[in-house]
Amino acid sequence: MKATKVPSHIGIILDGNRRFSTRLMMKPWMGHEWGAKKVEKVLDWCRELGIRELTLYCFSMQNFNRPKEEFDFLMKVFRENFEKLKTDQRLEQHGIRLNFIGRIHLFPSNIQESMRALMEQTKNHDRHIVNFAMAYGGREEVIDAVKKLGEQIRRGDVKIADINEEVFSKNLYTDHEPELIIRTGGDHRTSNFLIWQSWYSEWFFLEKTWPEFEKEDLVAVVNEFGQRQRRF
Repeated sequence: MKATKVPSHIGIILDGNRRFSTRLMMKPWMGHEWGAKKVEKVLDWCRELGIRELTLYCFSMQNFNRPKEEFDFLMKVFRENFEKLKTDQRLEQHGIRLNFIGRIHLFPSNIQESMRALMEQTKNHDRHIVNFAMAYGGREEVIDAVKKLGEQIRRGDVKIADINEEVFSKNLYTDHEPELIIRTGGDHRTSNFLIWQSWYSEWFFLEKTWPEFEKEDLVAVVNEFGQRQRRF
Protein backbone atom coordinates (compact mmCIF):
# COMPACT_ATOMS: atom_id res chain seq x y z
CA MET A 1 0.00 0.00 0.00
CA LYS A 2 2.62 2.50 -1.12
CA ALA A 3 1.92 5.82 -2.84
CA THR A 4 3.79 6.75 -6.01
CA LYS A 5 4.13 10.46 -6.85
CA VAL A 6 3.27 12.24 -3.62
CA PRO A 7 1.96 15.83 -3.42
CA SER A 8 3.80 18.07 -0.98
CA HIS A 9 0.60 19.81 0.20
CA ILE A 10 -2.93 18.47 0.41
CA GLY A 11 -6.17 19.96 1.72
CA ILE A 12 -9.07 18.00 3.17
CA ILE A 13 -12.69 19.08 3.69
CA LEU A 14 -13.76 17.04 6.72
CA ASP A 15 -17.39 16.41 5.82
CA GLY A 16 -19.97 13.89 6.96
CA ASN A 17 -19.51 13.70 10.75
CA ARG A 18 -23.20 14.27 11.44
CA ARG A 19 -24.40 11.79 8.82
CA PHE A 20 -22.03 9.19 10.23
CA SER A 21 -23.40 9.52 13.78
CA THR A 22 -27.01 9.62 12.55
CA ARG A 23 -26.46 6.28 10.82
CA LEU A 24 -25.25 4.90 14.15
CA MET A 25 -28.43 6.30 15.75
CA MET A 26 -26.49 8.76 17.93
CA LYS A 27 -27.14 12.46 18.30
CA PRO A 28 -25.90 14.07 15.06
CA TRP A 29 -23.15 16.15 16.67
CA MET A 30 -21.57 13.14 18.40
CA GLY A 31 -19.86 12.39 15.08
CA HIS A 32 -17.51 15.34 15.64
CA GLU A 33 -15.72 13.30 18.32
CA TRP A 34 -15.17 10.50 15.82
CA GLY A 35 -13.96 13.08 13.33
CA ALA A 36 -11.42 14.51 15.79
CA LYS A 37 -9.97 11.03 16.38
CA LYS A 38 -9.60 10.59 12.62
CA VAL A 39 -7.62 13.85 12.42
CA GLU A 40 -5.08 12.36 14.84
CA LYS A 41 -4.62 9.40 12.53
CA VAL A 42 -4.43 11.38 9.29
CA LEU A 43 -1.54 13.43 10.69
CA ASP A 44 0.47 10.21 10.98
CA TRP A 45 -0.63 8.89 7.56
CA CYS A 46 0.43 12.08 5.79
CA ARG A 47 3.80 12.06 7.51
CA GLU A 48 4.34 8.38 6.63
CA LEU A 49 3.53 9.08 2.96
CA GLY A 50 5.92 12.04 2.81
CA ILE A 51 3.23 14.74 2.53
CA ARG A 52 4.86 17.84 3.98
CA GLU A 53 1.84 20.10 4.45
CA LEU A 54 -1.80 19.44 5.33
CA THR A 55 -4.66 21.95 5.46
CA LEU A 56 -7.81 20.76 7.23
CA TYR A 57 -11.17 22.53 6.82
CA CYS A 58 -12.40 22.08 10.39
CA PHE A 59 -14.90 24.89 11.02
CA SER A 60 -16.40 27.24 8.45
CA MET A 61 -17.87 30.68 8.99
CA GLN A 62 -21.28 29.15 8.28
CA ASN A 63 -20.78 26.64 11.12
CA PHE A 64 -21.41 29.44 13.61
CA ASN A 65 -25.08 29.05 12.64
CA ARG A 66 -25.27 25.46 13.95
CA PRO A 67 -27.79 24.77 16.76
CA LYS A 68 -26.51 25.86 20.18
CA GLU A 69 -26.21 22.32 21.57
CA GLU A 70 -24.10 21.24 18.59
CA PHE A 71 -22.01 24.43 18.66
CA ASP A 72 -21.26 23.99 22.36
CA PHE A 73 -20.30 20.36 21.76
CA LEU A 74 -17.94 21.39 18.95
CA MET A 75 -16.28 23.98 21.19
CA LYS A 76 -15.78 21.25 23.81
CA VAL A 77 -14.16 18.99 21.19
CA PHE A 78 -11.84 21.81 20.09
CA ARG A 79 -10.89 22.73 23.66
CA GLU A 80 -10.08 19.16 24.67
CA ASN A 81 -8.15 18.31 21.52
CA PHE A 82 -6.10 21.52 21.43
CA GLU A 83 -5.11 20.96 25.06
CA LYS A 84 -4.10 17.41 24.18
CA LEU A 85 -2.02 18.66 21.25
CA LYS A 86 0.08 20.82 23.59
CA THR A 87 1.62 17.69 25.08
CA ASP A 88 1.68 15.61 21.87
CA GLN A 89 5.25 14.35 21.50
CA ARG A 90 4.86 14.09 17.72
CA LEU A 91 5.03 17.87 17.35
CA GLU A 92 8.62 18.00 18.62
CA GLN A 93 9.67 14.55 17.40
CA HIS A 94 8.65 15.15 13.78
CA GLY A 95 9.09 18.94 13.61
CA ILE A 96 5.40 19.71 13.02
CA ARG A 97 4.38 23.36 12.87
CA LEU A 98 0.73 24.16 13.61
CA ASN A 99 -1.13 27.12 12.09
CA PHE A 100 -4.70 28.25 12.62
CA ILE A 101 -6.09 30.20 9.66
CA GLY A 102 -9.36 32.11 9.56
CA ARG A 103 -11.15 34.65 11.75
CA ILE A 104 -10.02 32.95 14.94
CA HIS A 105 -10.88 36.05 16.99
CA LEU A 106 -14.53 34.91 16.74
CA PHE A 107 -13.94 31.88 18.98
CA PRO A 108 -14.31 31.84 22.79
CA SER A 109 -11.22 33.34 24.44
CA ASN A 110 -9.93 30.07 25.92
CA ILE A 111 -9.94 28.42 22.48
CA GLN A 112 -8.17 31.44 20.98
CA GLU A 113 -5.53 31.18 23.71
CA SER A 114 -4.96 27.48 22.94
CA MET A 115 -4.57 28.20 19.22
CA ARG A 116 -2.05 30.96 19.82
CA ALA A 117 -0.15 28.86 22.36
CA LEU A 118 0.17 25.99 19.87
CA MET A 119 1.36 28.32 17.11
CA GLU A 120 3.94 29.84 19.43
CA GLN A 121 5.04 26.43 20.71
CA THR A 122 5.66 25.07 17.19
CA LYS A 123 6.72 28.21 15.28
CA ASN A 124 10.31 27.01 14.78
CA HIS A 125 9.38 23.54 13.53
CA ASP A 126 10.08 23.19 9.83
CA ARG A 127 9.67 19.58 8.67
CA HIS A 128 5.87 19.40 8.47
CA ILE A 129 3.05 21.96 8.54
CA VAL A 130 -0.56 21.42 9.61
CA ASN A 131 -3.01 24.27 8.96
CA PHE A 132 -6.34 24.14 10.78
CA ALA A 133 -8.88 26.27 8.89
CA MET A 134 -11.06 27.61 11.73
CA ALA A 135 -13.82 30.21 11.35
CA TYR A 136 -12.64 30.00 7.78
CA GLY A 137 -14.22 31.03 4.52
CA GLY A 138 -12.54 31.60 1.17
CA ARG A 139 -14.58 34.70 0.33
CA GLU A 140 -14.00 36.07 3.81
CA GLU A 141 -10.27 35.45 3.35
CA VAL A 142 -10.28 37.48 0.12
CA ILE A 143 -12.20 40.32 1.78
CA ASP A 144 -9.78 40.37 4.72
CA ALA A 145 -6.84 40.44 2.29
CA VAL A 146 -8.37 43.40 0.46
CA LYS A 147 -8.79 45.23 3.78
CA LYS A 148 -5.13 44.57 4.68
CA LEU A 149 -3.98 45.83 1.31
CA GLY A 150 -6.21 48.90 1.64
CA GLU A 151 -4.59 49.72 4.98
CA GLN A 152 -1.11 49.29 3.48
CA ILE A 153 -2.04 51.63 0.62
CA ARG A 154 -3.41 54.17 3.09
CA ARG A 155 -0.13 54.10 5.02
CA GLY A 156 1.87 54.43 1.82
CA ASP A 157 3.55 51.01 2.22
CA VAL A 158 2.12 49.69 -1.05
CA LYS A 159 1.34 51.45 -4.34
CA ILE A 160 -1.74 50.41 -6.30
CA ALA A 161 0.44 49.88 -9.37
CA ASP A 162 2.52 47.33 -7.44
CA ILE A 163 -0.40 45.00 -6.65
CA ASN A 164 -0.17 41.70 -8.50
CA GLU A 165 -1.04 38.08 -7.72
CA GLU A 166 2.07 37.59 -5.57
CA VAL A 167 1.44 40.71 -3.49
CA PHE A 168 -2.22 39.77 -3.05
CA SER A 169 -1.35 36.20 -2.05
CA LYS A 170 0.97 37.42 0.70
CA ASN A 171 -2.02 39.11 2.37
CA LEU A 172 -4.14 35.96 2.56
CA TYR A 173 -4.29 33.78 5.67
CA THR A 174 -1.91 31.46 3.80
CA ASP A 175 -0.25 31.70 0.41
CA HIS A 176 0.52 27.98 0.29
CA GLU A 177 -1.28 26.24 -2.59
CA PRO A 178 -2.35 22.57 -2.23
CA GLU A 179 -1.77 20.34 -5.23
CA LEU A 180 -4.54 18.01 -4.10
CA ILE A 181 -7.82 18.55 -2.22
CA ILE A 182 -10.05 15.77 -0.88
CA ARG A 183 -13.67 16.19 0.17
CA THR A 184 -15.34 13.37 2.09
CA GLY A 185 -19.06 12.94 2.69
CA GLY A 186 -20.45 12.57 -0.83
CA ASP A 187 -21.07 16.22 -1.74
CA HIS A 188 -19.40 17.57 -4.88
CA ARG A 189 -18.91 21.20 -3.84
CA THR A 190 -15.85 23.26 -2.97
CA SER A 191 -17.78 25.02 -0.17
CA ASN A 192 -15.73 28.21 0.01
CA PHE A 193 -12.47 26.37 0.75
CA LEU A 194 -9.17 27.95 -0.38
CA ILE A 195 -10.85 29.60 -3.37
CA TRP A 196 -7.70 31.55 -4.30
CA GLN A 197 -5.09 28.92 -3.43
CA SER A 198 -6.91 26.01 -5.13
CA TRP A 199 -6.86 27.56 -8.61
CA TYR A 200 -4.83 24.58 -9.93
CA SER A 201 -5.55 21.91 -7.32
CA GLU A 202 -6.68 18.41 -8.26
CA TRP A 203 -10.02 17.71 -6.54
CA PHE A 204 -11.21 14.30 -5.30
CA PHE A 205 -14.74 13.76 -3.96
CA LEU A 206 -15.30 10.66 -1.83
CA GLU A 207 -18.61 9.10 -0.80
CA LYS A 208 -17.22 7.99 2.57
CA THR A 209 -17.89 10.29 5.52
CA TRP A 210 -14.87 11.72 7.33
CA PRO A 211 -14.97 9.27 10.29
CA GLU A 212 -14.97 6.39 7.74
CA PHE A 213 -11.89 7.69 5.89
CA GLU A 214 -8.95 5.28 6.16
CA LYS A 215 -5.29 5.18 5.18
CA GLU A 216 -6.02 3.08 2.10
CA ASP A 217 -8.39 5.84 0.89
CA LEU A 218 -5.62 8.41 1.22
CA VAL A 219 -3.14 6.16 -0.56
CA ALA A 220 -5.64 5.48 -3.38
CA VAL A 221 -6.25 9.20 -3.91
CA VAL A 222 -2.53 10.00 -3.84
CA ASN A 223 -1.83 7.21 -6.32
CA GLU A 224 -4.56 8.50 -8.66
CA PHE A 225 -3.12 12.01 -8.30
CA GLY A 226 0.21 10.58 -9.46
CA GLN A 227 -1.44 9.37 -12.68
CA ARG A 228 -2.91 12.75 -13.58
CA GLN A 229 -1.10 15.01 -16.05
CA ARG A 230 -0.63 18.47 -14.56
CA ARG A 231 -0.02 20.77 -17.54
CA PHE A 232 0.86 24.12 -16.06
